[in-house]
Amino acid sequence: MTIRERSEMYEKLMQSPLAALSSQSRGRDTEEAPCEYRTCYQRDRDRILHSKSFRRLKHKTQVFLAPEGDHYRTRLTHTLEVSQIARTIACALLLNEDLTEAISLGHDLGHTPFGHAGERALNEAMGSVGGFRHYQQSVRVVNQLEKDGKGLNLTWEVRNGINRHTCGEQAVTLEGQVVRFADRIAYINHDIDDAIRAGVLTEDKIPDTVHETLGNGKSIRIHNLVTSIVENSGSSIGMDPKVLRAFDKLHDFMFEEVYRNPIAKSEEEKISGLINNMFEYLVNNPDSLPDEFKDILEKEGAHRAVCDYIAGMTDNYALDMYNCLFIPRRWQVKGINFTG
Repeated sequence: MTIRERSEMYEKLMQSPLAALSSQSRGRDTEEAPCEYRTCYQRDRDRILHSKSFRRLKHKTQVFLAPEGDHYRTRLTHTLEVSQIARTIACALLLNEDLTEAISLGHDLGHTPFGHAGERALNEAMGSVGGFRHYQQSVRVVNQLEKDGKGLNLTWEVRNGINRHTCGEQAVTLEGQVVRFADRIAYINHDIDDAIRAGVLTEDKIPDTVHETLGNGKSIRIHNLVTSIVENSGSSIGMDPKVLRAFDKLHDFMFEEVYRNPIAKSEEEKISGLINNMFEYLVNNPDSLPDEFKDILEKEGAHRAVCDYIAGMTDNYALDMYNCLFIPRRWQVKGINFTG
């Protein structure tokens, strides 16, 4: 018996009958020999963790653009927080923690620079050819863009969970449904934390009815939301109706007070112009694309290649690229700088 086979045996013995066992995965698009040490979901987790797109998340906006301070969330810290909340729920429900973690770590790989402002701008730019959604782009990243166009060849269950983590149909596996709840729990509560740190919000502004049901403070709210899921899930993942109503009210409150706050989002109006200008320039000048996107350019056209390029940028890379394309550079004559 290999170490992987031993792990698969433990899954059958210890996990819920409703869990997605690694030994019963629908498999990969391209068949591979199994690993001697790791289950298929553990391999997927590792592939995501070691990918370039995962590393880039550390320089992508979560909510606040270019915040001054070391403690604001980035897309990477958000992803890690989602992973831990999801694993806690999966562990309590005896679900497959490895599958849950793999979906969590991969769910935002396709997110744009500048958070949802960047996503809206790319959706606008791609409007004539189908639009843009970050969860679809995350699947495209793992299927096609990573590893120089070879993709990560992840299992069907991980890709299904990534694709359905935010809206539309629920994931087929309970593990994927857990990630969908964990993502929302993480970003709402941690965005409150960042908004308080930024001086945009105070805890006492949160509606009293939300405090009465979910508690006062980030940690208490997360604990109560997780508890509600653990105590109210069975053949599907859910919450107590009263808790869910309070959670929805908190979500609506955050949209009004933070996500649409003119102070917190004052720089976002510039993002649309930045991304749309870059997009238009690169579509009209496709030779400016890096070589790794030339194959996509040839097979799927300029819009798709440019979209993939911009979606993969970090905030700083996008700013540098914009400066390179549109801001005049300095040049030197005999040691004297001139602006061109």
